[in-house]
Amino acid sequence: MSAPAYLCGQLLLAMPGIGDSRFERAVIAMCAHDENGALGIGIGRTVPDLGLHGLLGQLDIDPGVAPDAPIHIGGPVEPSRGFVLHGIDWGGEDTIHVGSRWALTGTVDVLRAIAEGNGPSRWIAALGYAGWGEGQLDEEMTRHGWFATPGDDSIVFDAPAAARWTKSFAGAGIDIRLLAPTTGTA
Repeated sequence: MSAPAYLCGQLLLAMPGIGDSRFERAVIAMCAHDENGALGIGIGRTVPDLGLHGLLGQLDIDPGVAPDAPIHIGGPVEPSRGFVLHGIDWGGEDTIHVGSRWALTGTVDVLRAIAEGNGPSRWIAALGYAGWGEGQLDEEMTRHGWFATPGDDSIVFDAPAAARWTKSFAGAGIDIRLLAPTTGTA
């Protein structure tokens, strides 16, 4: 039996009291979820003191017309590996489509295209990713810790990183002041 792919194109929100400081108030754009595991890109926090121009400089890419946008903390796995979550209006050699909602590229060609003004119109750059092994996320979803909500492009691409967690819960009709850090028992 294969794992459901229902989380692709959704946002995974960490509940208060998740128990792992790396994921406190995390907002993860889910990009892959199948029988082999799951992968998402964190979009709720940014790397302090690192913008796109600094990252491009490290890669010897002239920033050209690219804005000096923040770089996001994509997750704890492979934090030196870069990813760009973007709209489906651009695709490169190794771009994967996340349903019909987003695309994900992990190669430098997308950064070159953004610098040249030929890249996707909407994008988020991140270092690292959040990953789960076979069946791990499905099991975690049965416990307190994660909440899935539809991926709203205005939250993903337009809201400031620090506001995405609150805005995502609000978009799902949840008042964060009512969230409890533990689960109850019946």
